[in-house]
Amino acid sequence: MKCRPLALAAKDLRLVFADGAGIIQPVLLGLILVFVFSLSTPVGEEVPAQAAAAIFWLATSFAVILVFNTLYSLEGANQARIGLLLSPMPVQYIWMGKALSGLVLLLTAQIFFLPAIIVFLGQDLMVSWPGALGTILLIDWGLVAVGSLLGAMSQGHSARDSLLSVVVFPLLVPLLLAGISMGSFFLGEGTGGEPGSWLGLVLAFNALFTGAALVLFPFIYGEY
Repeated sequence: MKCRPLALAAKDLRLVFADGAGIIQPVLLGLILVFVFSLSTPVGEEVPAQAAAAIFWLATSFAVILVFNTLYSLEGANQARIGLLLSPMPVQYIWMGKALSGLVLLLTAQIFFLPAIIVFLGQDLMVSWPGALGTILLIDWGLVAVGSLLGAMSQGHSARDSLLSVVVFPLLVPLLLAGISMGSFFLGEGTGGEPGSWLGLVLAFNALFTGAALVLFPFIYGEY
């Protein structure tokens, strides 16, 4: 039997990439943020690795908002959400499909963010690619777990788009702090401390919100 979360994610990705705006908007916003911050740095002055990491994760967090607003609006135009709710599968599969498609879109945006950070903010190339990718993937999963859960609240209601931004950012603070503190790990500078000291926080955050999403998503998605 075909994995239904993967099928839902593939459907969302086809629609987003066919339209183009759903991925272009977060990429452009993130690149603009990186460029604007680069203009605030005096010529010849080096940007600390942790500051560059903060800009990277700030761009990523804004991308999360745009990505999940787009993903949950896909079923809003023709009331396809009702069809998903009536389909013979657990409602949690919808959350999982949105999270997987959101992860792909977020990684796609970050493919553009990382070179921009290196070029515009004068950062060194990564010294440990496997560790860097593992760190980014772990933090990204926490971001999409929260984004896919709370994104259900903004579906079909333009006034709730801003609500998603207000609610999601306070929840992401621990995860973003971990990403910023581990920034030196994937930007090649030893000012962020040992990344392992933040790994437990990231794993606990991911486990907590993945479990909370599996329990709460049916109530949120069914109500809104």
